[in-house]
Amino acid sequence: MDLSKSLTDEEKVFRYKGLLYPTIMSPLENLEALRTLEARPEDVVLVAYPKCGFNWMESILWKIISISTGKKVRDGPPHMEFLHPDMQKMLAKEASPRLMATHLHPDVMHPSFMQKKAKMLVVWRNPKDTLVSFYHFMNKNPVLPNVEWDKFFTDFMSGDVLYGSYFDHANAWEKLFDKPNVKMIMYEDMKEDLSGGIRQLSEFFGFLLTEEQVKTIADQSTFSAMKESAVQTHGKFSQVVFRKGEVGDWKNHFSEAQSQQMDEEFNKRLAGTRLGNRLKYDTYCK
Repeated sequence: MDLSKSLTDEEKVFRYKGLLYPTIMSPLENLEALRTLEARPEDVVLVAYPKCGFNWMESILWKIISISTGKKVRDGPPHMEFLHPDMQKMLAKEASPRLMATHLHPDVMHPSFMQKKAKMLVVWRNPKDTLVSFYHFMNKNPVLPNVEWDKFFTDFMSGDVLYGSYFDHANAWEKLFDKPNVKMIMYEDMKEDLSGGIRQLSEFFGFLLTEEQVKTIADQSTFSAMKESAVQTHGKFSQVVFRKGEVGDWKNHFSEAQSQQMDEEFNKRLAGTRLGNRLKYDTYCK
């Protein structure tokens, strides 16, 4: 955060292979080193487009692994692209099961993640709430440039934001929808039935939990509980990571024209697809 004070907004992001990345969090050397970080079949991999519930799901997976295996999961965010090359080398030597996570587009990830059939959980959230959460995250995070709502909306719709287009990510994962090592889970579904979602995750990754353990994890993983404990888990960054966690907050931000534009883009890019159906767009975005 201290380094961010010496950078202009323009210097806080850079473009790599056509996509924008955060300069401080994911410098070029990190991205280049990822070309040699290979997956294992035993890996637990969390993937999400930014602000789709990533940090919440990360914490739930930590708890599932820790309780079911007795293994203490590495402290701090395990985003692969945030790890310095030396830390990536340490990760490569870490015992299985490793918890790994990323915001990267699937085409940018090392091919071994699909070749070795590492189990990947891909978290999705409706695009309107994702955009709103992303907007506030940019303005609350000192290592990222400040953004103005109308300009950020335009950039989000064109894909000129960190990690690229929401819809490009969605279309890429749609092609992998039926892969047995890939599970899609919806943020909104987890909000409605947290215990049921925890059971799904534990079964998918093969971590056995008792009903009492499921309840314990669920009680510790509500958004309010997470926000209360965030000072211990995320330090100064806690106020950046956890805001509202609400479904439908987009109604407080979108103009009618912007809402219609997003509807048209969804219909063009995702309507009728398996992932598009799972997003329940008419329920959460109309």
